[in-house]
Parts: sequence; C-alpha cells; structure tokens
Amino acid sequence: MATLSGKPSYTTPGDTTLVRFFHLDRSHLNANLWSTLLGMGETGMMISMIFGYALLFVGIGLFIQGWRELYRAHENRRLATTGLYSFVRHPQYSGLFIGLFGEGVVHWPTVFSIVLFPIIVITYTLLSLREEQRMLDQFGEQYRVYRARVPMFFPGRRQWRQFIARSQSE
Repeated sequence: MATLSGKPSYTTPGDTTLVRFFHLDRSHLNANLWSTLLGMGETGMMISMIFGYALLFVGIGLFIQGWRELYRAHENRRLATTGLYSFVRHPQYSGLFIGLFGEGVVHWPTVFSIVLFPIIVITYTLLSLREEQRMLDQFGEQYRVYRARVPMFFPGRRQWRQFIARSQSE
C-alpha cells in the first residue's frame, strides 16, 4: 500500500489512528520516543541520552557500592546501617531502579521497557519486603529501630539533611 507521496505505508488501516495521534506517521523518524512525542527531534534525543546515561551510571554506582557495604557487613555478621545504608535500607535496589529508569525510560524508551519498568519495581518491592522479614527474624529489635528510622528506597528530608551536614563537616 502506498501513501499520497508514493512511499510505501507500513501500517494497516486499523492502527493508523494511534500512529497519527502520536505523530508517528512521518516518513522519517530520527529520534527516540520522548523527543518524537514532544516534538524535540535530535536535540531532545541528545538531552534524553545524556540524562539517561547519567542516571544509568549513578544507578550502577549505587548498586556496586551497596553490594560492597552489604558484603562487609555480612562478613562481620552485623546489620548494614552505615554508608549508603544510613540513607536507605535497599541502596542496591535503588540503584537498579535509577539505572533502569535512566536507560529504559529516559534514554531509549520502548513500549516494552516502559511497561516492564513498573513490573520490575513492584517485583523488587515485594522481594525487599520478604528480605526485611528475614532481617527482623535475624536482628530483631535492632532492625525494627533501623527500619523505623531509614526509608526503604529513596532518602527523605532527614537523610538529605544528614548527608549535607556530613559533607560540610568533611
């Protein structure tokens, strides 16, 4: 089937409504989903690429550092409550969420990655709740106090103030 311009059309009559609604019926798309939908073209793609990669690398860094701190605590048979674990209870999962958001939602989004991201977040949230039950069994009141003081995945105001105070004193 050909369009008025004589170029072949790769859509069937049933899916043209959504294609036209999202302005994806152009003959040449040279950017990612967000920059196309927002009408920003290649400039928008570059911005989302840089921002997405920054989030990815921050996420990888958090994941690795969280694993190192947890490994040290496990070696010493103690509860990890220092370093990243003084800001959030699950810094590895926070790093995973930030990295996946940066790569799969910001930098190079596809329908698959956008749909999969919340499923991954829900799955790891449920996993962390199971892990926390094991921590309660193993560390009891010490973990209960830690859990009441430290948020699960992302720092709250109190943790940010603590972070700023630490960085200014060093």
